[in-house]
Amino acid sequence: MVDDYLSDREQEEALKNWWRENWSWILGGIVLGLALLGGWRYWQSYTTQRAEEAAAVFAEYQAAGSNTEAAQAAFERLVSEHKRSPYTLQARLLEAKSSVEAEEFDEAAEQLRAVVRDSKDDELAHVARLRLARVLIQQGKHEEAVDLLKPEKAGAFAARVREVRGDALYAKGELEGARAEYAAALAANADTTTDRTLLEMKLQQTSDAASDEGQAPVDAAPIDDAQTSEAASAAEGQP
Repeated sequence: MVDDYLSDREQEEALKNWWRENWSWILGGIVLGLALLGGWRYWQSYTTQRAEEAAAVFAEYQAAGSNTEAAQAAFERLVSEHKRSPYTLQARLLEAKSSVEAEEFDEAAEQLRAVVRDSKDDELAHVARLRLARVLIQQGKHEEAVDLLKPEKAGAFAARVREVRGDALYAKGELEGARAEYAAALAANADTTTDRTLLEMKLQQTSDAASDEGQAPVDAAPIDDAQTSEAASAAEGQP
């Protein structure tokens, strides 16, 4: 039985041999673990600092009010220093709204395209697409507006996407297509904020227009309508 067990001296020697063969791997693992922990903490600190800086610049942008020069300076800082920050995207939405009010649709479209491109928030990107589509309708780019909006990818925004597609097709004179989109919007029950009364009026209008093209159309919802404003406000609450 004694031969089945190593003596204390033999065990000590085996341990020393194992340590000589593996010490570098153990030490390397410890160093790597400490480096990863330090890197993670640094990254957390860095991202927090960047978010706070973007928030401060956005506050300057909002505080500028009617001071166009100060607002523009703050906006340019956001774009150059915090391109993909949610605060920059919110500033772009506000810039687009101002451009629409001034009937500067090219500038509005540029800002909205940037939000769609840079946003990591699906909801905010959908809001920007809807507003961009309405701008394109104002520019007479009806087909581009239709192509921009994909109902199958819109999720809870499907009803609003269908409605704006219908507006674009109606403006283009494609009454059957518009009617189909309005009917699909009414059937998309996921979006409970859709104005069903307005949709029903639009659907009826397309039916009437098919037989009486001289009848005045129901106006499409404005670019900065209450529905998209509500969604944007919800997104603005995210840092």
